[in-house]
Amino acid sequence: MSDLKCDATSLYKPLDAAYWEAHYSAKTTGWDLGTVAPPIKMYIDKIADKNSRILIPGCGNSYEAEYLLNLGFTDITVIDIAPTPAVILQEKFKNNAAIQIVLGDFFEHQGNYDLIIEQTFFCALPPTMRQKYVWKMHQLLADKGILAGLLFNRTFESGPPFGGNQEEYEMLFKDAFSFLEMGPTQNSIAPRANSELFFELRKNSTVFVNMYQSENIKCSTSSSDVTEKLFTIESVLNASRSSDFEEILIVSIAAIDSKTIKDALSNSKEN
Repeated sequence: MSDLKCDATSLYKPLDAAYWEAHYSAKTTGWDLGTVAPPIKMYIDKIADKNSRILIPGCGNSYEAEYLLNLGFTDITVIDIAPTPAVILQEKFKNNAAIQIVLGDFFEHQGNYDLIIEQTFFCALPPTMRQKYVWKMHQLLADKGILAGLLFNRTFESGPPFGGNQEEYEMLFKDAFSFLEMGPTQNSIAPRANSELFFELRKNSTVFVNMYQSENIKCSTSSSDVTEKLFTIESVLNASRSSDFEEILIVSIAAIDSKTIKDALSNSKEN
């Protein structure tokens, strides 16, 4: 991430390790289906290469990982920020060399993966982190790697979960990824029927995807004004600003230094 800071306070409560651990301790894990979501199961069944390097972030009890192991997949990594699910999985798979369980922050994780499976991780993050999600997924995937899974196609009064819609997601991932599939699911579990999208995206390895801190940009300056100015930079393909105004995601065909961005945004700076 490059240096470019708009002093804004997030509207969302911290969704940190303590928050999620409290839910596991209280057994208030309503997101846990107790099994693999049918659209993801169907997708896994079609994966031919059992040696694919697979990551599952925000894994929870990770029924997806268990299903992959049962099918003979050999290189699975799961990560969760809450200690309880990580400890349970470490004990459950302690003699299985095909899976690595990581207790930690996904956004600090390092690795190189052929496939990342999305299942209730994106929706658990405050919307302020969506630009950072795109950046980190692009960073972790190998050339032409795949990001696939489920997103909510609805809004919620509060969260988590946090929802959205297909148009919003398409704008968010545009140019950083190629869209292989994105659309409503036909086989969601009953409580989520007509409210999920299945998506499969391929990493665009020909572009630069970077995050910049929104230094000295007025919080009152509209995001459309900011992105308009960014599009005046010749190599920029896509740009979006986080909803707390603190970060900017830029997809470009060439590397862009922070000075170029500051110059383009000069009319948005504080006097």
